[in-house]
Amino acid sequence: MKAIIIEDEKPAARRLQRLLSSLEVDVATMLHSVEESIDWFQANTHPDLIFLDIQLSDGLSFEIFDVIEVKSAIIFTTAFDEYALQAFKLNSIDYLLKPIDDEELEIAVKKYGEFKPTEEKISVDFEDIKKLLVNPLEREYKKRFTAKVGQHIKIINADEVECFFSENKGTYAATTDGRNYLLDTTLENLEPELSPKSFFRVSRKFYVNIHHIKDIISYTNSRLQIKLNSFSEQEIIVSRERVKDFKLWLE
Repeated sequence: MKAIIIEDEKPAARRLQRLLSSLEVDVATMLHSVEESIDWFQANTHPDLIFLDIQLSDGLSFEIFDVIEVKSAIIFTTAFDEYALQAFKLNSIDYLLKPIDDEELEIAVKKYGEFKPTEEKISVDFEDIKKLLVNPLEREYKKRFTAKVGQHIKIINADEVECFFSENKGTYAATTDGRNYLLDTTLENLEPELSPKSFFRVSRKFYVNIHHIKDIISYTNSRLQIKLNSFSEQEIIVSRERVKDFKLWLE
């Protein structure tokens, strides 16, 4: 399996290359800009698979495909950008959130190996996705959720949820009344359903609602600790890799 990496952060590109090497994926080259990628595609046979970041040093990677007709399957490896996530899920092999998790990467590579989509199946409407990225449209996000409580169905309004969290392979909604409700979903499936104006994924385990943050405290290793109005059963820590994006989200 031949692959290339398009990523402007060289340490991240080298780490991804090491992970792919352990999965027996042959990385032909690592490219770091739109211009460099266009030149490479024009001079070389297209690979089976592209590991593609979105924000490159000289523009959006989608500009590559204004010039080049893509003939490869794509796995997105990019920073959190929720308003485009659903489009990527429908049009690509997978979407991996930085920092790349070893197990998620292996699953994505196996998914490609199992299905090996045809050109028709992997064709991506880059113009539509670029519109989402540059001018994200206001879309409807989920306003309520349901949870089974005994023989009853509990309706939970999104604005009543202080946080969503995973525990023991279950996904829970912690509400303002101090209760935790087990949901029939996963954090990954929740991702495109939650408004990015209200919810942010601070770690692999937690989404928090900005309207219910009581305090934010400096924590060890350049991380942050979040205190919510009611939820206090577990520490909520913003992972170091997401602190910068979290601070931008708060503004």
